[in-house]
This record gives sequence, structure tokens and C-alpha cells, in this order.
Amino acid sequence: QVQLVESGGGLVQAGGSLRLSCAASVRTSSSYAMGWFRQAPGKEREFVASSSWSGGSTNYADSVKGRFTISIDNATKKVYLQMNSLEPEDTAVYFCAAVENSNWRAPSQTNEYAYWGRGTQVTVSS
Repeated sequence: QVQLVESGGGLVQAGGSLRLSCAASVRTSSSYAMGWFRQAPGKEREFVASSSWSGGSTNYADSVKGRFTISIDNATKKVYLQMNSLEPEDTAVYFCAAVENSNWRAPSQTNEYAYWGRGTQVTVSS
């Protein structure tokens, strides 16, 4: 059973930065892909960014390209989402997700992921 625990959320002003972390209890980590998704009140959960464990494949939603960066530290088995130039529209609960046997891909669909964390709140004030 894979456990994912997010941290790093908080309140930030527009234009500011936050770094989210996800501690992943995975064993054979190289076979996993990791993703970040977000859900704003009244909206569906949406894709933000994903990466193969090696980092060889990455994928970003158009709305965050150039502002957000996903990275994975294999030594600590932590997944990071560096968020810069934050906008009020980025306000949401952010979820970390994992899928095994991803064939080195970086999936972007919610239904492709088998494991989910509980989320961390990010609020961007204008």
C-alpha cells in the first residue's frame, strides 16, 4: 500500500511562491509516475503536473507552464511542486498522486492514478 502525505500549503499573496512536498512510501520507486492535481471549491479535480520517477518525462497543464516545476528526490522519496508567480486562480486543495508501472510516462488523467494523498490547501490572495 502506497501512502502519500502532502505538506507545504498555506496563504500567499499573488506573485509569491510556495513549494509543496509529497512524502511517498514507495518501494521500487523507479516504476512509478507521480502527479500533482488540484481542486477548487465547486470545481472538478484537475491536472497540474506529472513526472516519471526518473524525471525523463514531465507534463504540465497549460495554465501552469513556465510557473510551476515538478521534481522528485529519489534519495528521500519526496515529490516537490515549486510554484512561482502564483495567481488567485491557483487557489485550491493540491493533491499528490502515484501510479505504478507507468512505462516511464507522465500521465495527466485523474483516472490513471491509483494512489492519492489527502491534499494541502493553497490560498493565493489578490
